[in-house]
Amino acid sequence: MSEVKVNKISPRSGTEVTLGDSGDTFTIPSGATINNQGTATNFGATGSASWTTTVKTSGFTAVAGEGYFVNTTGGAVSVNLPAGTAGAVVAFKDYANTFDTNNLTLVQNGSDKIGGAALNATIATEGIAITLIFIDSTQGWLVTDDGTQSVAVTNPYIVATGGTITNSGDFKIHTFTGPGTFCVSKAATSAPNNIVDYVVVSGGGASGATAGNSSGGGGGGGFRFYANTSNNPQTCAPAAPINNFPSGTAITATVASFPIAVGAGGTSPYPSSNPAGAGTNSVFSTITSAGGGGAGMAGGGGADGNAGGSGGGGTGGALNKAGGAGNTPPVSPPQGNAGGTTATSGDDGPAGGGGGAMAGGGSSNVNGSGAGGAGGGVKGFGGSGEVSSCVSYFSGGGGGGSNTPGPAGPYGKPGGLGGGGNAGTTSNSAGQAGTTNTGGGGGGYSATPSGVGGSAGGSGIVIIRYKFQN
Repeated sequence: MSEVKVNKISPRSGTEVTLGDSGDTFTIPSGATINNQGTATNFGATGSASWTTTVKTSGFTAVAGEGYFVNTTGGAVSVNLPAGTAGAVVAFKDYANTFDTNNLTLVQNGSDKIGGAALNATIATEGIAITLIFIDSTQGWLVTDDGTQSVAVTNPYIVATGGTITNSGDFKIHTFTGPGTFCVSKAATSAPNNIVDYVVVSGGGASGATAGNSSGGGGGGGFRFYANTSNNPQTCAPAAPINNFPSGTAITATVASFPIAVGAGGTSPYPSSNPAGAGTNSVFSTITSAGGGGAGMAGGGGADGNAGGSGGGGTGGALNKAGGAGNTPPVSPPQGNAGGTTATSGDDGPAGGGGGAMAGGGSSNVNGSGAGGAGGGVKGFGGSGEVSSCVSYFSGGGGGGSNTPGPAGPYGKPGGLGGGGNAGTTSNSAGQAGTTNTGGGGGGYSATPSGVGGSAGGSGIVIIRYKFQN
């Protein structure tokens, strides 16, 4: 065997050097490499292709030994396979992950078979890369390697911004205490992981105000949520009833911007005798929570409470004053409950409590005014709301005030768990405002006879949660 040893072979003219003639075989010893200073064609090991980086967007004829990135965004593409010779290789990659909608068709060259069949082949798998080698006239072009882009996972979960972001275990939590935008820049690769959990709480209603009579409590803001059962194991005993999981309407996140509205609490009309202000709505995607209803006007003769997410309590000064309706407008499951009524007989001074997400407002009776209704509880959404044990509560109703002390001493009653304000506990005393970012209703005032300002409802909150790791 002859041997030639040189350090460099250069073309006599131009930039191309040809080694041997067609059909010649060159053996490259194991471990030898070709450096990256130039391009060698038809020189790789059997089964490999040299990829061209010019993206193909329309039909073309493939050349043996080459790989192609094919973009079918604009429509299906057909590629003519080269003439089959043993060991010839071609390869293709779905450039834009669109082969599933606009296919790539491999067209036979004459009688050359594809996978043993005298038929064209259709590639319809999203993101696939595929390598084929011509083996013989019996089988023709055979697939020797394939794979999809999904195997090269960078982050299989949602990527998003907006609000105050915290982590809890395998979940990321976005908390909005004011208006903002939940921006999803990447969707999860698994469809179930694109379903987000949420809490949407509107502003709570205010208590009423003016001289002469006690005020009902403001209704808690509308409370709507969704949480997957598997994300919320019942690992602790809540201090009050808790909603069952799952609940509400599932929302699927897509690569988009979702504006967030966080409702303000209702305001007192003092010194006017007009009805107390309702809370304003909170919104995330298709979910709207209605503002809590304000207590009725507190002028002479009392007044009914007003409807809302939860209703305001009936105002003292008259018997048979109704609490405002809850779950207004109606949604399923209900977003709140009715406010409490005033007594049907006896003392007309005590007022009804505002309704809450979990329970209606208490009605006045021989024991005095009504307490605020309990709010709804959730777990695993961070430390927002009124926290009791391992549960966060929202949308509690405000306590009802009274013109006279109850049998146990205090004039007014406490607000409901979930940020509801307590009513005034002494003569001529204001109630507490609903707690900020809980949607709690304002506590009623207690008066004999001069009256004081009513109390505002607490602002709402929007919390979004999703899985970001295993």
